Amino acid sequence: MSAPLALTMGEPAGIGGEIALKTWAARDAATPVFFIIDDPERLRGIAQRFGIACPVEAIAKPADAAAVFGRALPVLPLQVTEAQLGLPTPETASAVVAAIETAAAMTQAGTVSGIVTNPIQKSVLKGVGFAFPGHTEFLGHLAGAEPVMMLAVPGLRVVPVTVHLRLSDVPKVLTSEAIISHGRITAAALKRDFGLTNPRLVVAALNPHAGEAGIMGDEETRVIAPAIAALRAEDIAVTGPAPADTLFHEAARRTYDAALCMYHDQALIPLKTIDFARGVNVTLGLPFVRTSPDHGTALDIATKGVADPSSLMAALQLAAEMAARRAQA
Repeated sequence: MSAPLALTMGEPAGIGGEIALKTWAARDAATPVFFIIDDPERLRGIAQRFGIACPVEAIAKPADAAAVFGRALPVLPLQVTEAQLGLPTPETASAVVAAIETAAAMTQAGTVSGIVTNPIQKSVLKGVGFAFPGHTEFLGHLAGAEPVMMLAVPGLRVVPVTVHLRLSDVPKVLTSEAIISHGRITAAALKRDFGLTNPRLVVAALNPHAGEAGIMGDEETRVIAPAIAALRAEDIAVTGPAPADTLFHEAARRTYDAALCMYHDQALIPLKTIDFARGVNVTLGLPFVRTSPDHGTALDIATKGVADPSSLMAALQLAAEMAARRAQA
């Protein structure tokens, strides 16, 4: 039997606990075995508050999860103090970080097959000295690797080359080297983790109409086209620069396996429009599998019991599939 997946607590004031409980309650034969690193009493309180039919059972180690999973949600205990739904507090920050560190250490040790991370409240963590923009960069630091963010739904995978930047800063930061690095890591991950023998990439343009021969910007000829040429020289199948407004309709999506996008919203708007509920955030380039729901902590609904677990379910399923491919390889 394969090792279980580790699910991190995420922001205790958010919906992470609720969607974990709902995911277990909605499990079927295809649901991968997972446990959550969290406070069992906190989860029992959430289950009772929202009427979620999910027993909670503490485990001592990841290997215990399989025996427990059929009757209860396995929980690797982590004490969380001062946690109140909807009201994030710096007092919980150390537990949030500890859950991520524990999961990463376990997957590197081979006791779990991969990790799925519930959303974190970055503003709270930064307030106590967390020096990373988010999960992706922190996990890259822990693994000593160069991480690349991919967002995926059935029928579309997108990779933003620049991520959490002001739009006005994107042309200053975008480089051929960054596009090349993202292209290499994406192509390798599509082979290893998604089972594609000959992955096809497309690179989006930055400017309208791909710059219109320089009339609307020269990044396409000066930055993007040289990167595409370099990737092709490495025998990576890649096309572009493609105008972003014609890149994401159904017929266009059939011509590539992943799109490299030049900035955050260029990647996420089409993905969330196609399938808002089931988007999955995947970190490529790590020595272990990591996925996450493609949504935030949802503090505005954390006290209402209405959170949709679909994205977490999809993240767990994709993590299990990726881990199985790595194990076979």
